[in-house]
Amino acid sequence: MDLCGPMRVQSINGRKYTLVIVDDFSRYTWTKFLRSKDKAAENIMTFIRTIQKLLQHSVRIVRTDNGTEFKNQTLTEFYESLGITQQFAAAKTPQQNEVVERKNRTLVEAARTMLIQSRLPHFMWADAINTACFTQNRTFIHKRFDKTPYEILFNKTPDIFFLKVFGCKCFILNDRTERSKLDPKAREGVFIGYSLQSKAYRVYLRDKRTVIESVNVTFYEMADFAIEHLQTDPSTAVPVASDKAEPNTEHDDVILDSLFRNFYENSQSPPPAYTPESTSTPTAEIPLLTGPDDVPSTPSTPQTNPRGVDDHGFAISPESSPLHTTAAPEPSNSYQDSDQPIITPTPLAHERKWTRAHPVEQIIGDPSQGVRTRSATTNECHYACFLSKNEPSKVSEALADPDWVIAMQDELNQFDRLDVWTLVPKPPQKTIIGTKWVFKNKKDEEGIVIRNKARLVAKGYNQQEGIDYDETFAPVARIEAIRLFLAYAAHKNFTVFQMDVKTAFLNGVLEEEVYVAQPEGFVDPKYPDHVYKLKKALYGLKQAPRAWYDALTEFLVDSGFSKGKIDTTLFIKRQKSDIILIQIYVDDIIFASSNPRLCKHFEKLMKTKFEMSMMGELNFFLGLQVRQLSDGIFINQSKYILEMLKRFNIDGKSSMTTPMSPNNKLDSNPSGKPVDATNYRAIIGSLLYLTSSRPDIVFSTCLCARFQANPKESHLTAVRRILRYLKGTVNLGLWYPKHSGFDLVGYSDADFAGCRMDRKSTSGAVQFLGDKLVCWSSKKQNCVSTSTAEAEYVAAASCCSQILWMKTQLKDYGYTLRHIPIYSDSQSAIAITSNPVHHSRTKHIDLRYHFIKDHVEKGDIDMYFVSSELQLADLFTKALDEKRFQFLVSKLGMLNLEPI
Repeated sequence: MDLCGPMRVQSINGRKYTLVIVDDFSRYTWTKFLRSKDKAAENIMTFIRTIQKLLQHSVRIVRTDNGTEFKNQTLTEFYESLGITQQFAAAKTPQQNEVVERKNRTLVEAARTMLIQSRLPHFMWADAINTACFTQNRTFIHKRFDKTPYEILFNKTPDIFFLKVFGCKCFILNDRTERSKLDPKAREGVFIGYSLQSKAYRVYLRDKRTVIESVNVTFYEMADFAIEHLQTDPSTAVPVASDKAEPNTEHDDVILDSLFRNFYENSQSPPPAYTPESTSTPTAEIPLLTGPDDVPSTPSTPQTNPRGVDDHGFAISPESSPLHTTAAPEPSNSYQDSDQPIITPTPLAHERKWTRAHPVEQIIGDPSQGVRTRSATTNECHYACFLSKNEPSKVSEALADPDWVIAMQDELNQFDRLDVWTLVPKPPQKTIIGTKWVFKNKKDEEGIVIRNKARLVAKGYNQQEGIDYDETFAPVARIEAIRLFLAYAAHKNFTVFQMDVKTAFLNGVLEEEVYVAQPEGFVDPKYPDHVYKLKKALYGLKQAPRAWYDALTEFLVDSGFSKGKIDTTLFIKRQKSDIILIQIYVDDIIFASSNPRLCKHFEKLMKTKFEMSMMGELNFFLGLQVRQLSDGIFINQSKYILEMLKRFNIDGKSSMTTPMSPNNKLDSNPSGKPVDATNYRAIIGSLLYLTSSRPDIVFSTCLCARFQANPKESHLTAVRRILRYLKGTVNLGLWYPKHSGFDLVGYSDADFAGCRMDRKSTSGAVQFLGDKLVCWSSKKQNCVSTSTAEAEYVAAASCCSQILWMKTQLKDYGYTLRHIPIYSDSQSAIAITSNPVHHSRTKHIDLRYHFIKDHVEKGDIDMYFVSSELQLADLFTKALDEKRFQFLVSKLGMLNLEPI
């Protein structure tokens, strides 16, 4: 046995290591592909158990090198239990393990040749090795027995007519049931090997980025190979010559030698090293805008005219420098042409004239402000007249629209200002990640276009873990944390402000070496084959959120802020008796303070480090509409509800007074009429998003969500009733009154065996800060309760978990809470939490629910009885009649406020 790796490029299924196993008698070979070395022991033990059962023979000796993946306590104990002798080669003496070492070289050379000949991308290396192993087991002849390894081991002649040319073009039968009569009968793919579980071929489908195993495949083995049919991305493609030139096999050899470098560790002739011809960064000329359909064969040179506008209406500059060496111009009070570099686009066929030299009197507000504030849009509504209303789906469409050309130019100017990248020659041993333009119109809460936003993103799905990135996790604020923040602001009579960071991810510093392709439409004409080496994070990279969070956290901590102990997206700073709180959600920031001067200071502080867009008072955040009134804060999602009603055709239906009828007992309904599952799931997803501010629909939505796998007409009717209820309560939302109490209180309730399919109960819970409803939940329990006391006890434990999270969260706000009350309408459940009694009705309850006893004993939690009529959590456990439902909704602190 031998383990080779790690590879420079992951395989198509994320493997980096190859475990090679050779039978010393027959020379039959097995290959296993692993994600990491620590998986070797597990795979070896599984292989030995399987092969002994398959061949009805015992493994006697296992010979390996001295690597820790083979020489460890786990394998030693396993071998001893099966009576297997373990042999190790001497240190730095691979010839003592010569059989498998020589097999490594044979497999690698075969795979290397196959990849070069087929011109497949690097991530197919594992399939090439697997196919080489499969073929050699059935074709190589053992000199001693004059038979193939397959025939020696299995005592039958292999079928070589099944073998096909690796990497050849093929067509797989399109046997999907939804295929119409006019759809193609076959899908084009590339042959990459054989199935090890069945007698079938493995075919890679480029359009789906998937591998399919099938026997219904037609091969074109003499046709051009994969590069003619598998147009890979720049990040994965092996450079090849055109049809009129000879293949650059020397360059291919260099790349593949690097890919398989770990296989040559013990070789006497290592692969040749790559020596770049030049490492200096050239000074390129002005890159031209190029579109796939709009590039003329001979671009004309724009002529300078007195107005600084070419014949097609584009602003020009006589002295331009390359985009990648350009610094962003300083803000000015005029849009007059200056010496700043401007991209000279290829002339496009359009009649509309435009120029950057807008007269100052036509500019609304301060031109130095990059983004329009929402608070200014009311008085500056004419600004929308200067923006494009259309969102391009292609780069060519964007290049034909001057408004979007400006947006793309602004995006790339940010790259230069922040020193995001450097144009360098393409390194052959690195993965080149593709880039893509994304176009989006940014709108305010009224749906008015306030900005044309062009974003250049990286195709991060081509990144390889361990090579292009390591850590990717970046915390974001939970929606409960946002509501808690707003509840605290209302309690303290703080005004909450909002700002966002322009091109936030571009501020994150990359630790890894990452290269991206030149953006479409902005390819340097002198160095079209060069790539950009990233210094900062780019949108789309897997590590970009983590890099941005680290950069922001470091800046805030250095500025005197402290990070929350539980919620790491909360930052607090105290100055004497004043406090300022900051909650971040990626690049969106909300903040509030007891002293307005601290808010102004924080705004200036952020602008010293990042390019900020001040949005004024908070009124729209994460889909929540927030109205800060003189006596409180109102939260709802009326705009989203209206969009939902229009999307799902509820406009013409009558409204309902409750989201669900108490007589409607939903179950799986196996004999019911099926409905469109996609549409049903879309409605459920929209309703779940709406529960951020609408606790009154939580139970009905969660109940209907249980049937997404196979929805029936009865389920769709129930879901549409929820929509009809929303139609009559569009403006209903959460009300957080100012100057009210701030005591933490919880309510816990449960039904008994409410689910008709498995007889499990449903837990419901709500948590208040004074009169402000902050958290709520409705969830089916994981266990079947044998009594109402048990169901209520399990629900109380769940409520206790949320209470403890809020208690810890409030410590960062300066609150230390004890004896937090939880109200339950079950005397038996309260008794179980307070008394260490074990009897036949409770001794079977799972251990994880008993932690509430410990917190009751410590004094963190106090359990109190409340009558069923005043149990506010009853709304989250079952469907209720109209009178009871409306009573509980009012007690939750929900109000119906008309928009201003």
